[in-house]
Amino acid sequence: MPELPEVETVRRTLNQLIVGKTIDSVTVSLPRIIQRPDDIDAFAMELKGHTVIGVERRGKFLRILLDGLVLVSHLRMEGRYGVYQQHEEVEKHTHVIFHFTDGTELRYKDVRQFGTMHLFNAGEELVSKPLLKLGLEPLEPAFTVAAFREVVGKRTTKIKAVLLNQAYVVGIGNIYVDEALFRAGIHPETIAKTLTEAQLTVLHEAIVVTLQDAVDAGGSSIKSYVNGQGEMGMFQHQLKIYGRKSEPCATCGTLIEKSVVGGRGTHYCPKCQPLL
Repeated sequence: MPELPEVETVRRTLNQLIVGKTIDSVTVSLPRIIQRPDDIDAFAMELKGHTVIGVERRGKFLRILLDGLVLVSHLRMEGRYGVYQQHEEVEKHTHVIFHFTDGTELRYKDVRQFGTMHLFNAGEELVSKPLLKLGLEPLEPAFTVAAFREVVGKRTTKIKAVLLNQAYVVGIGNIYVDEALFRAGIHPETIAKTLTEAQLTVLHEAIVVTLQDAVDAGGSSIKSYVNGQGEMGMFQHQLKIYGRKSEPCATCGTLIEKSVVGGRGTHYCPKCQPLL
């Protein structure tokens, strides 16, 4: 958390709030967040004078596009961005501040301190870590049933673990994997290569619909997630399976169970998602 829908919501919000703004200076109070370059003074110097021209997303990463530069940012577990006036009090756990020439500031706050930022010359970010080996984008036209089958259908591990692997399909974290598998009627421990073409087709659609519904709802505010304007997501009110251990399944009434798959807490309905 945040996953694809939350990062996409932040991307859309930042596009409304910071495009056209020029960076006057940058303040970094937690150097380890800045992964590239490895010198925070160089990081701040390179960004000075550059203007934001757009914000894009690759998987769970934000790509903040500037004139000639790209800042790749991963929010990890609890990172968040917000736009403030320079005179507003700086909240605790604010680790990076981008000061704009118009008197506003883009502030990065991260209680857990796991977030990262990488700065590249434009174009270099797509052929460099951390974006280099990311998989299919599930909300892009290239995410066809055929492409999904090719990437997923031959794997010998459990389908939930496959879907969580960002080298195959990006952006689907624990919440949305559980929801998509429930929608598709597939047990999370099913070995991926045993799924039929029909099941993979249904699962492909379930992933797209689940993620698109979550994006439309502004993501899920399970813990601390808010968008760039401090607003909560609302998809948590539509969750059918995630976080509902011991509650009756909305489809059949069977009590929802929870196990661990790939080290992650996993919710499923034993009747609607039988392990065959």
